[in-house]
Amino acid sequence: MSRFRAYNPEQAYLVPPNVEEILGSDHLCFFVHRIVECLNLKRFTEAYAEEGGQLYHPALMLKVWLYAYGLGMTSSRRLEQRIREDLALRYLAGGAQPDYWALNDFRRRHGRGINDVFVQVLEVAQKLGLARMGTVAIDSTRVKANAAPDRIDRVTEQREERARKRRQVRRWQQACSQDDANEGAGSRVGTAMEKLTGMEVPAQLEALPKAERRSRTDADSRFLRERGGRYVLGYSGEIAVSEDHFIVAARVTQNAHDAPALLPMVRQVEENCGRRPCRVLADSGFYSNQSVAELSGRGMDVYVPDSNLARELNGGPPATTVGRMQPRDPHLLAMRRKLRTAAGRQRYLQRKSIVEPVFGTLKEQRDLRRFRLRGLAKVSIEWALAGLAFNLVRLYALR
Repeated sequence: MSRFRAYNPEQAYLVPPNVEEILGSDHLCFFVHRIVECLNLKRFTEAYAEEGGQLYHPALMLKVWLYAYGLGMTSSRRLEQRIREDLALRYLAGGAQPDYWALNDFRRRHGRGINDVFVQVLEVAQKLGLARMGTVAIDSTRVKANAAPDRIDRVTEQREERARKRRQVRRWQQACSQDDANEGAGSRVGTAMEKLTGMEVPAQLEALPKAERRSRTDADSRFLRERGGRYVLGYSGEIAVSEDHFIVAARVTQNAHDAPALLPMVRQVEENCGRRPCRVLADSGFYSNQSVAELSGRGMDVYVPDSNLARELNGGPPATTVGRMQPRDPHLLAMRRKLRTAAGRQRYLQRKSIVEPVFGTLKEQRDLRRFRLRGLAKVSIEWALAGLAFNLVRLYALR
């Protein structure tokens, strides 16, 4: 009698009738299936007209994409292959085999539906006592565009505008330097000015805008500065994270700086969660006097240092000795006093432990260092889908 078990890969039946026998009833795919079945997918069905052929059900497509993003699979071609080979994806697809074109079309088409599901999942988490709004940390990261950085053009309109302004300034300078025939004692001093009547004289020699470089492949992408002084062709991915590590707001912008993003991100948190956070944490790039004043006036406890104070908190010179101008804004002075206390500094240090691990998971584990789609509207859908999948996996881990 042989010591080895029977082995025959050519047998006609390899998979049992019940998938749970192989995967286990606690598998992630079953959790995704149950959550999506409880959601309202009206936004998806409304996007289709009654005419035309039969389509894959939105619940099927949403389930396979959420499961794929939860595992770090962002390629539609790769997902098409895995649906045929992976037992969990075969279960979520119900035996169907959508091709990469159908999968990608669903992802590009349903931005509103994905945002609506994002909010519904947050509501589910809050009903379970999760996604707590006591403290919210906001941060951004650069995500590469699906475009080569060497295939670029300088914007023609901006180049023409620069040339037009140069000609305008040159004509004004030449007119001012012309000799006046009446110049001298007893002559009329207004003759030179009469020559300039009707000529457009610039009130001030303002700085000319730099000619911006645009990608031929993805015109919405921008060259943005990363940490360390490097520039990357891509977008700014912004997130707000609750104190228990749920993404409560996510958006993609072309912002080269983070300061304009603080107020919009807090407003998005309020819209998604139906309430305002008690405390808001962000790094120095998000600081502006106006933003801090508005958030503080609305009853939120803000911990956002200015750049000089951030340098001081990291071991640099005191902020009061940096530069010659002494700060006078009351909100800036109040923020510095608060963050110099032991309690304020300890509160601000929570920012790293809240938001940085989420970025690490998205970029290292979920393969989100580079977008798959092109254009601001489409990459925003990708970013929202990644945040939605992150929340689902987080909910699965804490259920």
